[in-house]
Amino acid sequence: QVQLVESGGGLVQTGGSLRLSCAASGRTFSSYAMGWFRQPPGKEREFVAAISGSGVGTYYADSVKGRFTGSRDNAKNTVYLQMNSLKPEDTAVYYCAATDTSIWFRWRNSGYYNYWGQGTQVTVSS
Repeated sequence: QVQLVESGGGLVQTGGSLRLSCAASGRTFSSYAMGWFRQPPGKEREFVAAISGSGVGTYYADSVKGRFTGSRDNAKNTVYLQMNSLKPEDTAVYYCAATDTSIWFRWRNSGYYNYWGQGTQVTVSS
């Protein structure tokens, strides 16, 4: 029912910045918390960041805290991930996802997400 489409990935040098976008379908977008996950080559998918339905609450993995910032514009059915001070270890396919749980400590667990985007590649070169 809900389709998510990521964009904004690409190739960037170490220390650079990118902003990812995730556009969502549906009229109940604000009822979902949104998460960002990534899958580096040869590794399992890992949590990056999440934002509450209202946009007031945010939650970040320790590996990106202070460098990445999540935001959302519910009028546009879009969430964003601003990524600064990028490192080679940030190289991964990045996915956005939607969850209907409001229990914030569940947001880092991919199993709680109901809908997933197709992913966008982020490559950070040294």
